Amino acid sequence: MPTPRRPRASKRRSGESTAGSRPAAPPSLEVERVQTGVRIEKRLLKVLKAFAEYHDLTLGDLLEGIVLHAFEGKAPFSRENLERIARLKEIYGLDLGADAAHRLRERAG
Repeated sequence: MPTPRRPRASKRRSGESTAGSRPAAPPSLEVERVQTGVRIEKRLLKVLKAFAEYHDLTLGDLLEGIVLHAFEGKAPFSRENLERIARLKEIYGLDLGADAAHRLRERAG
């Protein structure tokens, strides 16, 4: 037996809400983005890119979200997403944790 479909929400203008529905998303903010050449640990980048891809985000959008949460002392990830990140760390062999911050150095050569 097929799973019943949820009824589609009626179309309404941005900012409008109906009783019992979720409030409208806040308006988007226009910003100026710049290209940057940041160097980052290879396995960490693989995990970040895979996580961004899973959520259909650009790497830049993901990093902006993480940093903005961190600047306010807020956790950027739900428990479910932390579990997903742990699996991605296993897949890509990322064995670094917060204790490794500020101790990373590039290999000579």
